[in-house]
Amino acid sequence: MNADLTRATDALRSIPCPKDRESWWPIVGSALDEGVSDDDILSWCASGPGYNAADAKSTIKSLRKRGRTGKSGSLFQMARAQGWSDNPPRNRHTLPDVSELLRKPQETRKTITRPVTTPNTVLAVWERFKPVTGHPYIEAKRGIAEGLRVVPDGDPLTIAGHSVAGWLAVPAYGPGGDLQSLQFIPPPGQGKKLNMPDASIAGASFTVGALAAGGLVYVVEGIGQAWACWKATGHPAIVAFGWGNVARIAADLQGYRVVIVPDRGKEAAAEKIARDLGAAVAFMPQDEPDNFDANDYGQREGLDALEHLLSQAAEPAKPEPRFKLLNAADLEAMPPLQWRIKGVMPTRGLAQIYGPSKAGKSFLSFDMACAIAEGCRWFGYRVNAAPVVYVALEGEAGFKLRAEAWKLHNCRALPADLHLVMQPFRINHPQDVQDLAAVVPSGAVIVIDTQNRAAPDADENAARDMGGIIEGAKTLQALADGLAVLVAHTGKDSTKGPRGHSSQIPAVDAAIEVSRYGERRAWRADKVKDGADGAEHGFKLEVIALGTDDDGDTLTSCAIAPDELAPRRKLMTEAQRQGIAAYRIACEAGEGLLDAGNFIGLHLEAWRESFYRISTADTQEAKKKAFQRTRKDLVADGLVTVADDVYRVNDPETSIQERKFTTAAQCRDTGHGRDIDGISPDHQAGQTGHVSLDMSQCPDGEPF
Repeated sequence: MNADLTRATDALRSIPCPKDRESWWPIVGSALDEGVSDDDILSWCASGPGYNAADAKSTIKSLRKRGRTGKSGSLFQMARAQGWSDNPPRNRHTLPDVSELLRKPQETRKTITRPVTTPNTVLAVWERFKPVTGHPYIEAKRGIAEGLRVVPDGDPLTIAGHSVAGWLAVPAYGPGGDLQSLQFIPPPGQGKKLNMPDASIAGASFTVGALAAGGLVYVVEGIGQAWACWKATGHPAIVAFGWGNVARIAADLQGYRVVIVPDRGKEAAAEKIARDLGAAVAFMPQDEPDNFDANDYGQREGLDALEHLLSQAAEPAKPEPRFKLLNAADLEAMPPLQWRIKGVMPTRGLAQIYGPSKAGKSFLSFDMACAIAEGCRWFGYRVNAAPVVYVALEGEAGFKLRAEAWKLHNCRALPADLHLVMQPFRINHPQDVQDLAAVVPSGAVIVIDTQNRAAPDADENAARDMGGIIEGAKTLQALADGLAVLVAHTGKDSTKGPRGHSSQIPAVDAAIEVSRYGERRAWRADKVKDGADGAEHGFKLEVIALGTDDDGDTLTSCAIAPDELAPRRKLMTEAQRQGIAAYRIACEAGEGLLDAGNFIGLHLEAWRESFYRISTADTQEAKKKAFQRTRKDLVADGLVTVADDVYRVNDPETSIQERKFTTAAQCRDTGHGRDIDGISPDHQAGQTGHVSLDMSQCPDGEPF
C-alpha cells in the first residue's frame, strides 16, 4: 500500500461511520476519489450502526459508475474536522491488508477444510479490540481470559442499538479454523449476549483447552459452561454459541469421544442428538430450574462435584427395535384373543358387514348392535357387553319404526348402552372423525351404516379414496380403543365381496357376508382369524305390525329371527344372469307354456329368440354359441330343469314370479295363449338390456 493510499485510508478511519444514508454516501464517494479500496471502505462501514454488507456493496458499485463521486480533498477536510492530522496517531488501529488473513488460533475440528466465507470486515473489527486482562463476566463465571478480547472504550461499534464498548469479545471459528463471526458478552446485569451482524455464527465454535486426537471433548452452549467443564476435568470443551448449533458442532467432531452437556430442560433434545451421533450426555440434576447449567453447578457444589457429575455421562439407551423376535415362552405368555362376539367379532379392530341391497344387512347390523349393548347371546354366540354407537346414515326416516319392531319382537326396551347418531358423518374427513370420537365411550363398538353414505364424495373404486375411508375408520377405532364396523354393499358381482377397491378386504380384521336366496337369508363369518370363519346361519325378517298412521294405514317394520339355513347355491355368472333375464322377458311377454291354466315353463325356441334379442354378441353364430353355453351351465348348476325342450327356472334367488307369467300367457291375444301343444310365433320386440330381478322389500319400505 503506497503512502498516499495509506494516508487516505487512515483519514477515513478517523471519521465515525454515520447511521443516516445522506451523511454516509458523501464520505464513501470521497474515499473512492482518493483511491481507498472497496474492502477498506467495507471495513469502515462495519464499524457503524445498522451495517448491511449487501447495501454497502451496492452503493459503492453505483458510486463508481458515476465517475467523479466527491470533491477533491473533501475526505481529508472531513477527517480534520474529526481531529485527524497527517501525523501518525498513537492509538489508532491499522486496517489489515485484505490479502492477508488472521492466523488460525484454533485447532481444526476436522481434517476437511471448507472455503473461507467470513467477511473480511469481521477480521478488521477483531483487530480493533485489545487483549483482555480482566473482565466482570470472566470474574463472575470464574473463567479465563485466554483467546478473548475486549471492545475498547469509545469504540463506535453498535449492535441492535446497543454500544458494545467494554464488552467481552469471543471469536467464533468456522470448521476449518478461520474466523467466522464474533460474540459479544456484556458485564453481568447489563444485557444479553449479541452476535456480530451479517456474519453467521452457524457451525462456528470456540474451544477452551487443547484437543487431543481421539480424546474426550465436551460440547456446551456458552463459554461459562466450557470454562467450568475444562477446569473440573482438564478435558477441552467446545462452545457452540447456542443450542441450535450443538448438533452441527457435535457432528463435526468425528473421531473424538463427545459428551454433550445440556442446560436443564434440554435433556430430550440432547438425547436425540447423542443417539443420532453415538455421543454421550451428562445431565444436570433433575430438580434444578430450566437453564441451570454446568457453570452454575460447579460454582455451587465445587469443581470436584462437577467432575463427578460429568463422569456419569453415558450414551442414551437405544430405542426398542421395531420388530421383536418371540420365542415359544413368549407365545405361551401372550394373553388370549379377546372377543366382542366370541368367534365372530374381536374386541378391537376393524370389521365389515357386507351384502347386496335388500339382503337384510342393516336389520342384521342393528340386531347385532343391540345384542352387544345388552350383552346377550347372538345366534348362540357368547357376547361380551360394550357400549355401542350406531351411526344411521341410511333409512333414517324409518329407524324409529325399526327400533319399535325390535322392542316388540324381543319383549323388552332397547339396551341403555345403545346410542344412535343420525347426523351426517364423513368418515374420510379427519375433523368429523375427531368430533365423533370425542363423544364415543372408551372401548365402544361403532357401527357405520353405510360405508357409502359415510363417504359421499369418495370414489370407492379408487385406491386413494378407499385408503381415506380405511384410514378414517382405523383412526376412529384407535381413538375409541374399540371396534369399528362398516356396513357395505356388494358390487354387481357379489362373489367378489364388498363393493369398491380391493384394498378394503385385507384391511379388516373380521367380516360378515349377508346373502339372500328368495325370501331365505343367511349370514356367514367371512374373515375371522382364529374364530368361526365360514360358519353360516340362516335368518328371516319377521314383519312386525306397529299400529296405524294418521291415515289409518298399518305401520310395519321388521325384526331379525333365526331361521333354518337354506341350501347354499352357487352364485350365477354374468352370462347366466343374462340367460335368466332373457327367460323372464319371454315369459312376461306371454310366451310361457300353460297346462290346465298353470305355468309349466318356457319352450327352448322362445327362450333362444329372447336371448338373441338381448345378446350383445357381434354375429349370429356368436349368439348361438353363447346361448348354448349359458343354457347348459344353468342346467348343470341345477338352476334350470328341462323336460321335452321345456325349461323351468327353480332358483329362488331370481325371484321369478310364475303367477305373473301365467297371467301374461292368459292375457296374450285371445286364442293365442301358449300351451303345451304349440309355440306362439308372436314375440314382443324391442326388449333388450338389463332386467331387474324385482326383489321384494320389508313392509316399512326401507332398504335392508
